[in-house]
Amino acid sequence: MQINTLILGAGAAGMMCARYSGGSTLVIDHAKAPGEKIRISGGGRCNFTNMYADPKNYLSANPHFCKSALARYTQWDFIGLVDRHGIAWHEKTLGQLFCDGSAKQIIAMLVEELHQAGADLWLQTSVDSVERTAAGFSVRLLREGKPQTVTCRNLVLATGGKSIPKMGATSLAYDLARQFGLELTETRPALVPFTFPDGRFQPLAGTALPARLSNARTSFDEALLFTHRGLSGPAVLQLSSYWREGEEITVNLIPETPLFDLLRDQRQSEGRRDLTTELARHLPAKLVDFLKPQLSLKGRLADQSDTALAALCEALQNWRLLPSGTEGYRTAEVTLGGICTDGLSSKTMEAKSAPGLYAIGEAADVTGWLGGYNFQWAWSSGFAAGTAIAAAS
Repeated sequence: MQINTLILGAGAAGMMCARYSGGSTLVIDHAKAPGEKIRISGGGRCNFTNMYADPKNYLSANPHFCKSALARYTQWDFIGLVDRHGIAWHEKTLGQLFCDGSAKQIIAMLVEELHQAGADLWLQTSVDSVERTAAGFSVRLLREGKPQTVTCRNLVLATGGKSIPKMGATSLAYDLARQFGLELTETRPALVPFTFPDGRFQPLAGTALPARLSNARTSFDEALLFTHRGLSGPAVLQLSSYWREGEEITVNLIPETPLFDLLRDQRQSEGRRDLTTELARHLPAKLVDFLKPQLSLKGRLADQSDTALAALCEALQNWRLLPSGTEGYRTAEVTLGGICTDGLSSKTMEAKSAPGLYAIGEAADVTGWLGGYNFQWAWSSGFAAGTAIAAAS
């Protein structure tokens, strides 16, 4: 079978690329259904983009690489596509956009779009081998267990990274990139919970509150969630992309509360109140009980000097913790790192040393923040590769 373009991966980036790459395009995926990571995203409602998507929201060894694709296919372009398909959506916190209904609506939209563009979709199809030919690539596939060879002019790596292996994530994109001379940047789990070895936060499992999490490079103000294994929640997931093993993090449990002033005022008006009772008005009661022995929380408000109150507030604003690690690729939402962007064109996503080979979405070394940014990169990079392929055909 001879075609113009073979896209490996029927995820967000792969299907978007097929929408724009013109006819004679085949998308394959080893799964039984397309867009499996789309389906589970956003609690089943798909956080499909972010109103504030901007290059500053992305990590890469080359922070400028993502600018071209993001500028040429913006969040507003994708919102327009969603609107044309009549998919209702709403904004949650921090510009995050979700379907009112189901993430399956986004998948159905992408499948409809790729079919209308003349592309084909094969599921339960895996890659056995890829070889370079004079005209492009020869790819040996196993379709529902039966071998089939496809020759193509263009080969698009859209199989994602290593995150969530239970859904079939593999290193295929990286292996093929190496095969054709592309370098890789270090890959790590990102947007992933922190773990602690001693189960210290088990008594707090399920407790959540607004917090500011920081390290030496950045900080995030979002929700913090205590778990049986450690720390999770949006603030933790965001910071994990910037964290390295052996590094302390700082937790500010009262980032927006003038706690010192409030406690001092209450000391004047209700000095007989127990200190822990008063703290429980500003923090979850379970957290106050947990911190009580560590911070020597005892006595009445009237017993606390200004110095003691200031020290207490400082401890709550600069709680230093040393994670033992993260939960790894098992629960990581994305993979940090990947195919080095030095070897790719920022305008077309094509490999400079291997004409006809493209790397898009999570496979490339571009990782977004939590909140729809990674989907926007999938749409933008898929568009960039797809339009470049169509223009060259």
